[in-house]
Amino acid sequence: MTQEKKQEFTRRLSYCNKGEMIVIIYDILFAYLEEALKAKEEDKYEEFKNATNRAQQVVRRLMEDLDFTYPVSTNLYALYQFVNKLLAMAVCKNTSQNIQDAQRVLKNLYEGFVEAAKQDSSEPLMQHTQQVVAGMTYQKGSLTETLQGSESSRGFFA
Repeated sequence: MTQEKKQEFTRRLSYCNKGEMIVIIYDILFAYLEEALKAKEEDKYEEFKNATNRAQQVVRRLMEDLDFTYPVSTNLYALYQFVNKLLAMAVCKNTSQNIQDAQRVLKNLYEGFVEAAKQDSSEPLMQHTQQVVAGMTYQKGSLTETLQGSESSRGFFA
């Protein structure tokens, strides 16, 4: 994953609420799956394996964070387990078909979480984050971002 993509996810995570966080985690998962497919097309097995393993870590994280007090969590767990097996088989068989199958399963779940996130009006999870303003000034060939409200002392006070 590129440094720019990581920064984008970090920025989005700093402003998200609970519903949006799941959507962002899915976006990270899809980025890893796309990275795996690209590596497979370029016949780079190690990169394919690493990207697939990172995607599996995200799926396992989704499995660990399920709240089983809700009945739907059992169904989600089974789907995540299925996706995890698909990803493992993709590495074992060195094929992109299982990655594409996993994407199809996850796409349906993703769409549901996007709709649920639209209805979530809770507060952002992180408080007192810096505000990022883009487009105030331009550089040749790029867009400059400026941090607003940055304080000289960030972190914990003892």
